[in-house]
Amino acid sequence: MTEMFNQRLADVIRRPLITEKATKALDINQYTFEVDPRAAKPDIKAAIEQLFDVKVIGISTMNPPRRSRRVGRFSGKRAQIKKAVVRLAEGNSIKLFPDSES
Repeated sequence: MTEMFNQRLADVIRRPLITEKATKALDINQYTFEVDPRAAKPDIKAAIEQLFDVKVIGISTMNPPRRSRRVGRFSGKRAQIKKAVVRLAEGNSIKLFPDSES
């Protein structure tokens, strides 16, 4: 039962969002992720704490409007996304950029 619960939590977090604004927020210990649109704040908190072994003290979520996309004469909408800004406790961090040795 717990294995299925752990897999479901892993599917909540899709990817980290790396933008200029999100990179500036790293200074104040805030991380931005794209999450499943059906996920609630307790699900997001549990997934972050389990995946990265950190303590979450706050979560803000937002559902930005869908963007229009046009290819030639065909137009449509992009997929709906949900963003979560996660604030971590003092002393905790998530390593988004692994050290690359070239």
